[in-house]
Amino acid sequence: MNKRLKWALWSAMMFYGAQASANTLFNLQSPAFADNALMEKKFAGNASNNPNCTGENQSPALVWSNPPTGTQSFALIVHDPEGASGLGVTHLVAYNIPPSATGFAQNALRDGKGFTGGKNTPGNLRWHGPCPPPGSGAHHYTFTLIATSLPPTLPEGLTRDALFGKLKGHTLAATGLIGRFGQ
Repeated sequence: MNKRLKWALWSAMMFYGAQASANTLFNLQSPAFADNALMEKKFAGNASNNPNCTGENQSPALVWSNPPTGTQSFALIVHDPEGASGLGVTHLVAYNIPPSATGFAQNALRDGKGFTGGKNTPGNLRWHGPCPPPGSGAHHYTFTLIATSLPPTLPEGLTRDALFGKLKGHTLAATGLIGRFGQ
């Protein structure tokens, strides 16, 4: 074979291989916002005891694809590292998500559907939308989906740290998505 033909074949194989690999990555997305984009105000929290909670506390729809082989359950954490003046606020701790799941419909996380709830920073077991104080800028709400080798049998009410302790040695892969919100 001449050098040009060899180069063309090699290039085509490398391009195809890269494309095939990119298409099989464990991936988390939302039809409600792009990665690192602003979330709508309707997804912000709504709590009468907190004037910074100015939204409707709707939870965004999420979809994922290409979980690793051997996944027995998923866990989803939503955390704001800038919250509480840099100490962080956890808005959702969800686990025991069945391996057959491929996402959550809008408001399923708020309504407690399709997962076991863990205790978030505000103290409840479901979605608690963003409530950043005015003037603090757009906070980053990190949605982290973890594929695990654990069956969906963990007890209700685990905190983020307690869940991470249970997942140690049982995580197969993780994927993330960032939504921003500020007032």
